[in-house]
Amino acid sequence: MDTLYDYMMTRPATVARPLLGLTLLLVEDSRFASEAMRLLCIRSGARIRRADSLLAARRHLRVYRPGAIIIDLGLPDGSGADLIAELAEANPRVDVILGMSGDPDAEPRAMAAGADGFLAKPVTRMGQFQTAILHHLPRERQPPGPRPVSEDTVIPDPVAYHDDLAHVQTVLQSAPDLDYVTQFLGGVARSAGDKPMSDAVAALAASQSAGQPSALPLATISALVQSRLSHAGPL
Repeated sequence: MDTLYDYMMTRPATVARPLLGLTLLLVEDSRFASEAMRLLCIRSGARIRRADSLLAARRHLRVYRPGAIIIDLGLPDGSGADLIAELAEANPRVDVILGMSGDPDAEPRAMAAGADGFLAKPVTRMGQFQTAILHHLPRERQPPGPRPVSEDTVIPDPVAYHDDLAHVQTVLQSAPDLDYVTQFLGGVARSAGDKPMSDAVAALAASQSAGQPSALPLATISALVQSRLSHAGPL
């Protein structure tokens, strides 16, 4: 028997729910960024599925084809640009392919790989999210009439940020891939508005670029991560 949710997802888009009927696949390893995207999808009428790696995304895509896909460029098992390039050449093609990163300088890589657009983290504004997808959807999938641009924002649960920091702590306990640490933690910290953490990640990135030892900035990051994981409430 069809559920009420299934019924709602087959209804045509409306001004209030402009993405009603759309299934979006989010390829993102950050719980915090994923929680923000989940809230944006719910309030826009879209159904969301998540893959936290290239491997998981390719498994999803062997089973179904989403109406839109948002791909983070820095993933634990490779570059999201590679998946963008694959999907851009696929036939049939996903209607909307968007790249996403906490590094605004990553946009040219996403577009060169074949993305339709790019989202710079943090992605919390309803209007930014909806417009990025609607701009590339086929006309018959768009809501009729003029659509006011929403200025609403979403606020993810801080617990999701703590989950991301726990992941970073695990990564740092082994021989970490510093490029992955700076990309992942930099984007998460900016999304969470954690300036001290963002500054520490920037210091790590600067030491890497200058070919200098990374022990001190890594120690600073480790101390900040531990401090935040010990914090019981919102940051």
